[in-house]
Amino acid sequence: MGYGAPDSLEAVEPFLTNLMGGLKPSSQQLEKVKERYRVIGGKSPFLNITRQQAKTLEIELNKSSKETFKVYIGMRYWHPLIEEAIREIVEAGIKELIVLTLSPFYSRITTGAYFQEVEQVLKKMSNPLSSRFIKDWYLHPLFIEAWVEKIKEGLKKFSPELQENVQFLFSTHSLPKRYVEEGDPYVMQYDETVGKIHEIINPAFWHLAYQSRGGQGEWLEPDVSMVLERIARKGFKEVLLIPLGFISDHVETLYDIDIIYRQQAESLGLNFHRCACLNLSPTFIKALVDIVLSAWGDNRNC
Repeated sequence: MGYGAPDSLEAVEPFLTNLMGGLKPSSQQLEKVKERYRVIGGKSPFLNITRQQAKTLEIELNKSSKETFKVYIGMRYWHPLIEEAIREIVEAGIKELIVLTLSPFYSRITTGAYFQEVEQVLKKMSNPLSSRFIKDWYLHPLFIEAWVEKIKEGLKKFSPELQENVQFLFSTHSLPKRYVEEGDPYVMQYDETVGKIHEIINPAFWHLAYQSRGGQGEWLEPDVSMVLERIARKGFKEVLLIPLGFISDHVETLYDIDIIYRQQAESLGLNFHRCACLNLSPTFIKALVDIVLSAWGDNRNC
C-alpha cells in the first residue's frame, strides 16, 4: 500500500479532492500542483515504479516459498484504491492477506490510516479475509544494506579528495509535531535507522532533516532548506542528500529535492547531489521478500 499519486495531469484534481476529504481544490491550488507535475513529466512515476516492485516481489516470493503468493497494489488517495484492491483479492478467492505499506516508518496518520481503511473495507465483506499487518520494517538489515549501497553510489558523484568532507543530509517527510508529542514513533524510528547506517558508513558530518510539509500548524523541523543554509554558513560545500523516508521516486524527490532544494543549494554555492531512491534495488526487493515471508511464518505459527 502507498499514498498514491496522480498518473496524469487530468488526475491531479480528483487526487487532490480525495486528499482533501472530498473538498475540491481552489483554482490556484490546482494550478500550483499541476505545474509541479508538468515539470516532472506530466505525472508521477510512483504507480509505475510500485507496479514493477509488486511484480518483482511476487516473482521472488514464489521462488523463495512453496506457497503461492500474489501481490496486489492499493493506494490511499488514487487508483488502484485500497478498497478496489481488496475487492479484487476477494473475487480471486484468496483467503489470507498480508498487508505491507511502502513506508518503513510507522505513523498513525500514514501507515495507521492505511490499516484502518483495510479494516473498514474488510468489515463490509461477507467473507472477510484473515489478515496480518506489517507495522514497520525500518531496521531490517537488508533495508539498511540497500541504503548503504545507494549512499556509496552517491558518494562517487564527488571527487575522491572531497568525499571526506561531504555533508550527509538525511531527509524524510515531515509530520505535524502534535502526533509525535502524542507518542507517534515516527521520529524515533527515523533516528534509529540513521543510527544503523551511521554505524556502517561512519560519515564525518551528518544531519537529519524533514521536507515537504503541508497544511497549517507546527511541523517537524529542521526543514531541509534550514539545514542547507546552516551548512553553507559553516563554510562547507559538498552535500549528499539521502531521501531515507522515500522508497520510490515521486514528486517529493523529483520536484521538491531535484528542483527546489537543488536550486537553493546552488544559490548558496553548494555542490549538491542526492542518492537515488531504492526503487527496484535488488537488495531492497530481497528485504521485502524477507519481511513478507517472516510475517507469513509468524502467521503460520499463531
